[in-house]
Amino acid sequence: MATGGATPPEPAGHATPLAARRSRWIGQQYADITKLREIAARHDRAAARAQQRASRLNTRIEKLRHQATLLRERGQRVLAEIPDIEQQIKQHERDIEAATNKTGGAPVGSDVTNLHYRVRKLQQKVVDRQQKSRALELRAATKTQKTAELKVKVDRYVEAARLAEQEATAYRQRADRLQLVTEQDVASQITSTAAPAKSVGKDEPPGTL
Repeated sequence: MATGGATPPEPAGHATPLAARRSRWIGQQYADITKLREIAARHDRAAARAQQRASRLNTRIEKLRHQATLLRERGQRVLAEIPDIEQQIKQHERDIEAATNKTGGAPVGSDVTNLHYRVRKLQQKVVDRQQKSRALELRAATKTQKTAELKVKVDRYVEAARLAEQEATAYRQRADRLQLVTEQDVASQITSTAAPAKSVGKDEPPGTL
């Protein structure tokens, strides 16, 4: 039965297996692009996390170095007190010798024994300060050793961040290349689809009344 006009043409490539395959292929490409960018973002996050850990460790290293410097300075100040104490010891020893010579071999008095006591006390101060200085130096050396151990960890984190950044860059470049190819494929498909549609519209005979 005549309808009074021509049947409208179906779009070129409509519901054909080739068009369906091309559509699925382009959709898969966009999915691959998204996946690549997701992997790149994961590597970026890993790099940022490694850099954050390295930064925190560097802060801790500087803190330990500062503490070690303060301990060594304290040790040096403690040792700086020893020469004055030794001078006092020498002075007491001269006083003891003078008092002994003055008595001419008589039994020593309380003044001489008091000087001997003071000498022993001062000698004990010297030993105590030497021991304190060594203890401070040991604590400083321990902190310095800790900084060396932390520096090794910092180097590992820095290297991990560098590798993660390289991986992220590589995945982004792959995603960019794939996106460029996909966009070119989509543009060519649109062009090839539009051209037959125009030709069909021109060649269609006019409908009869």
